[in-house]
Amino acid sequence: MSLTLADIDRLAHLARLGLQPDERTRLCSQLNDFFGVVEKMRLVDTSGLVPLAHPVDVAGNMALRLREDVVSEPNQREANQQSAPAVESGLFLVPKVIE
Repeated sequence: MSLTLADIDRLAHLARLGLQPDERTRLCSQLNDFFGVVEKMRLVDTSGLVPLAHPVDVAGNMALRLREDVVSEPNQREANQQSAPAVESGLFLVPKVIE
């Protein structure tokens, strides 16, 4: 699959982007390079491979090195809420937007 400058113009119009002529050319080249990588990936024979439900499944029974869940930052709630227009009981008050 190869995109032309007309395709880039149409995509830019649909995305409401204003592209300069040099940007159009560069974007066309970058997108065509990306599609080239996709085509190479499609050529790889994946028959007989079972999709993973989660990337961690590849580790099997290996123990993952996860960091400890500990508090590392001080509580700065009051300092962070000083610039808020309205605060009550430590919570930000916002106007109702859904009826």
